[in-house]
Amino acid sequence: MDNVSDKRVIEVVGAAIIHDGKLLAMQRSEKMTLPGLWEFPGGKIEKGESEKEALIREIQEELALEIEVEENITTTAYEYDFGIVKMSTYRAKMKSEHFVLKEHAQYRWLSTKEVMSVQWAPVDIPTAKILEDNY
Repeated sequence: MDNVSDKRVIEVVGAAIIHDGKLLAMQRSEKMTLPGLWEFPGGKIEKGESEKEALIREIQEELALEIEVEENITTTAYEYDFGIVKMSTYRAKMKSEHFVLKEHAQYRWLSTKEVMSVQWAPVDIPTAKILEDNY
């Protein structure tokens, strides 16, 4: 193991869901770590899952939403006090119009001008900055 950190690495995936020219941002609830911060929906990769399989499952669990996973946007990492989160974010399309907030406090549809108007979780910021200029 390298000597950068002995913290555990938590591998997660996120979905940049773009619908009608707007990007879906989710606000973390009080029950979650980093409450109040905004993120791309998604979650942890389970043993034996591919990133795309994990993303499809997580979005179904969090939002009761079926998605079509498209290309990878970027992979970022951020060292929090609880571990290093390594996140691969993919563009995704909604297969249906409706979803249900099961874990998050609220959601917003952001135009390109509004992408940086919310307080993103640190691991999500680099991806948000890429999308601010390009979706």
